[in-house]
Amino acid sequence: MNIFDFAMKMELDGKAYYEKLAAESAAAGLKTIFARLAADEQKHYDTIQSLKSGTHGAMADSTVLEEAKNLFADLTGDKNIAGSLKSSLDGYEHARRIEADSVRFYEDAAGKESNPNTAKILLRIASEEKKHYNIMDNLCDFTLAPQYFLAWGEFSNLKEL
Repeated sequence: MNIFDFAMKMELDGKAYYEKLAAESAAAGLKTIFARLAADEQKHYDTIQSLKSGTHGAMADSTVLEEAKNLFADLTGDKNIAGSLKSSLDGYEHARRIEADSVRFYEDAAGKESNPNTAKILLRIASEEKKHYNIMDNLCDFTLAPQYFLAWGEFSNLKEL
C-alpha cells in the first residue's frame, strides 16, 4: 500500500469515527463539532485523492476550531452535559490519539516528499489535524474539569491544619 492509499484509508476511518461520535452524542453542540470534524476528514481524503491522481487542487482552510470555540462556550452553560460526556471520555481520548498519530504521519510524509507542492499540502493537512487534536484535547479537559476542581478543592484548606 502506498502512502496515498494509506492516508486515504486513514481519513475515511477518521470520518467514520467522527460520524459515530456525532450519532452517539446527545448534545447538539457536540453533534455539530463531530459533523464538522468528519467533513474535514472528507476534505483531507479528497485532497489526498487529487494528489494521488497528480492534480494539485486547492484545499480550503478549516474553520472547525473557531466554530468549536463557540460551541464549547455554549456547552459550559449546560449543567446536565457533564454526565453524558463522562460516558464518552474513552472515545474522545481515542480520537485524540488518532489525531496525534495523523499529525506525525503527515509531518513525516512531508519530510520524505520530493515534490515541494505535495509536501506543502501534506503539512497543511498536518496543521489541520493539530487543530482536530486541540479540539479533542479540550473536550477531554472539559469532560474531566469537575474531577480536576474536586482535586484542587481537597487542598484548598491545608492552611487550617
